[in-house]
Amino acid sequence: MTALRLALSELVGLFIDDGNLAIFALVLIAVVTALVKLAGLPPLWGGALLLVGCLAILAESVLRATRSRRAASAR
Repeated sequence: MTALRLALSELVGLFIDDGNLAIFALVLIAVVTALVKLAGLPPLWGGALLLVGCLAILAESVLRATRSRRAASAR
């Protein structure tokens, strides 16, 4: 049972390495979808918001990982 649990956690880890990255991306998609569908934002602007938002989320994730690795190597 432990081996199965380990295998499943490794499989999930392949797709969701950083939980915050996945959550922020889902929130971004939901917000932009709501803006386009409910607020009448033009779809082209929605696409631009998705692009900029995803790049910002990715940059934040990389910076957080870099800080984490630097702190671990300083110990």
